[in-house]
Amino acid sequence: MTTANPLRISVSDLLRRPGASRAVDVAGPVSDLGNGVAEVPASEAVQFIGTLERISEGIVARGIVHATWGGLCSRCLQPLTGDLEIHVDELFETDPLEGETYALDSDQLDLQPLVRDTVALELPAVPLCADDCAGLCPNCGADRNSTDCGCEIDDSDPRWAALRSLDL
Repeated sequence: MTTANPLRISVSDLLRRPGASRAVDVAGPVSDLGNGVAEVPASEAVQFIGTLERISEGIVARGIVHATWGGLCSRCLQPLTGDLEIHVDELFETDPLEGETYALDSDQLDLQPLVRDTVALELPAVPLCADDCAGLCPNCGADRNSTDCGCEIDDSDPRWAALRSLDL
């Protein structure tokens, strides 16, 4: 049993009328959308709001992609979420150029590859709960944002110890 892809849209009406456009508001889940530190949960729908316009080369999709992501702060490991709102302006054509345009399958346009590429590029590579997050104590593991553990932190690198003894 195959499930319907809500991000796959019939565009047969646009293909028959050059210059025609249509407003679109679709949402659907996109599985395995993440970069290892931040991800869009499969239970969350990714939304495209915009227009589809017929041009001589194919169909242009212009609009906004909305997605909610989740992950852990890279410093203190607290769970966090964020929202993405990304402008897109992409061409769908019958003979797509790899890496430049998207495929237009006869009278169907699948927004899922566009959504996947767009969101994957905008997910944070180093998510932080705050720019000044103090992180975890490397000695005892306490969250330094909420408590002062009192540990003495030695930031010196032992590989440079011999050079410290030089008197210059």
